[in-house]
Amino acid sequence: MKKLLLALLAALILAAAGFRLLGDPLLERAMLRQVERNLSGAAFAEISGGLDVIVCGAGSPMPDPERAGPCVTVIAGERVMVVDAGSGAPRRLAPAGIPAGKISEVFLTHFHSDHIDGLGELMLQRWANGAHTAPLPVHGPAGVEQVVAGFNQAYTQDFGYRVAHHGEKVIPRGGAGGVARPFALPPDGAGVVVLEADGLKVTAFAVPHPPIVPAVGYRFDYKGRSVVISGDTAKSATVQKFAQGADVLLHEALNPELVGILTRGAESAGAANIAQITRDILDYHTTPVEAAQIAQAAGVKHLVLYHLVPALPLRALERRFARGVGAAFDGDFTVARDGTWIRLPLDSAAVRVGTRP
Repeated sequence: MKKLLLALLAALILAAAGFRLLGDPLLERAMLRQVERNLSGAAFAEISGGLDVIVCGAGSPMPDPERAGPCVTVIAGERVMVVDAGSGAPRRLAPAGIPAGKISEVFLTHFHSDHIDGLGELMLQRWANGAHTAPLPVHGPAGVEQVVAGFNQAYTQDFGYRVAHHGEKVIPRGGAGGVARPFALPPDGAGVVVLEADGLKVTAFAVPHPPIVPAVGYRFDYKGRSVVISGDTAKSATVQKFAQGADVLLHEALNPELVGILTRGAESAGAANIAQITRDILDYHTTPVEAAQIAQAAGVKHLVLYHLVPALPLRALERRFARGVGAAFDGDFTVARDGTWIRLPLDSAAVRVGTRP
């Protein structure tokens, strides 16, 4: 036994010495392979080609190491669309195998800061990585013009720096920033078709998020498969209506009991303003169980809870967050993390759940 232990120790020492000698070349080769994989499109080619959803931000304004600000990528065939662009979310795209240069358009649900504060970076990444000659279309209800114009103005100097440094052939000036594509807010219970092309239809519908007006959700239909994204909303019959028969419903969720812990902690710490904020947010979000009730009534196949409030820094809290969901909803559900991947292949009823990477 002593000889065996000595032999193992010697082997470990030799392995460590070998890594010290070869470690840098090995690390460089691994880094090179990853760069090649991301830039060649190999990682993107693994996506199904049907209707795919990749969560690029499952969080909320509350800091969460597992989750960036709200962001959902919807891929219909080769068309890559992003719904909302929360803080940190654009940096989740590449690790998930989504080239920023492939983004075709953005859809905003509303103009709360946590849903738009990554938009400037997203526009910049899309421009630089794709050498686009036209700005990024940004769809949203009235008011989107002001949001896009503000980011364009804030980044104007940076646009000039990059063109001057790299040249028009590498980073064409005409592709910088975004261009607003506003649509009229539909009446309660009604929808408006925002985009229709190549078998894809995107429908917007109003949701209640007072005092925030306008606020909308979106339904994506593509060749027989469907995804609904609630946006921020209190429990809504309109969400239920537009989720009818959908393959997947991504619904925001706030757990009042866990938020109550934040309130008590803030009160104990003497942070009266934070305590009041945590009380205020209870009336314009949906609980996990309410989201499950909507999914059940709408006949949804799979429910994904995202825009999670409060933050869940420990994975063990996810089960507590979703307590009661299984009793209210007969289908499968997922508490989203960044990288949650829902695949809806064409000519199939399958709903496949995984993660990227």
